[in-house]
Amino acid sequence: MSPRSVLIANGPNLGRLGAREPDVYGSFSFDELTARCREWATRFGFDADVRQTDDEAELVTWLQQAADAATPVILNPAAFTHYSYALRDAAAQVPVLVEVHLTNPAARERFRHESVIAGVASGTVAGFGFDSYYLALAALSRRSE
Repeated sequence: MSPRSVLIANGPNLGRLGAREPDVYGSFSFDELTARCREWATRFGFDADVRQTDDEAELVTWLQQAADAATPVILNPAAFTHYSYALRDAAAQVPVLVEVHLTNPAARERFRHESVIAGVASGTVAGFGFDSYYLALAALSRRSE
């Protein structure tokens, strides 16, 4: 049996993990996150395509492509979480989408409390650092059994 595909899409500034506010986001790099996600995905029977962009239009295109291919998505929309209705509309087209966050947005600044993505996501995992991605992969695995 060949592995199932999963898109793990990451929004703005996540490429700066390790350098950007390590007291908030941790000291591990995006490359380390990518390696862990691929390893965890393999354990759950997925082939992970891990991407990061600072470009909203590119992220929308990736979600549209995933929707067309019926590929499940794990999405960390980063700052787009709070205001990108274009991203929300693209996310709504994906049959199974898990929103993830390294931190717990509800425990941070007030402007981070609302997610425009949450209402169209299959579920949300937040506040567990890199393990948020592991938990999202576990949920996808269970959902597709």
